[in-house]
Amino acid sequence: MPVARYRRIADDIRARIAHGDWAIGQALPSRRELAAAYGVNEQTMRLAYQLLRRQGVLEGEERKQVSVAHPAAVRTLTDVDANWPFSSETTDTRPRAATEELAERLGVPARAQLQHETVECLDPGGRSAMLVSTWWRGRRRAHSSFAAELETIELTEGQAHALGLLVDSLAYRVVRTRFDAHGAPTETADLILPMDRWRIRLGC
Repeated sequence: MPVARYRRIADDIRARIAHGDWAIGQALPSRRELAAAYGVNEQTMRLAYQLLRRQGVLEGEERKQVSVAHPAAVRTLTDVDANWPFSSETTDTRPRAATEELAERLGVPARAQLQHETVECLDPGGRSAMLVSTWWRGRRRAHSSFAAELETIELTEGQAHALGLLVDSLAYRVVRTRFDAHGAPTETADLILPMDRWRIRLGC
């Protein structure tokens, strides 16, 4: 069975990177330039770039300049309640009305006004490693315990944009809810961890 042309081009670009034609962090030519160099249309080059991003060879957003990816740091999450040890950026603090799911998690009426923040956790190289969106009602309170559930999701457009990945890329979603000493929920959060950058290790 013949190999699709965009896959052959992706293989060639990967070989050229290994040969040193482009260094880690260096931007590649535009899709238009490389399409002309390979004698294909831009759609074929788009598919090649998309494949290479999915494989972690290139990094960068759709329709923007891409560069040779730094080797992904694969971390292991063992404590979903631990503070992030590196730098982070708060990207959204707009209050939100509680969805039915959030209302159930926090024990509040649906549509109740919630405080909210989304934080982008950065690795030591400054690349996005995880997104944490947290919701709570009233003032933020200390907690005594927490519960967590794990599932896999496809990234939304906003999540993919923040993480530099493609829409529909797979990620872990950790739903963490914190409780006070009386067992009442104090806040709940979604931790979004790209599957190509994380392992999950469950403690006993």
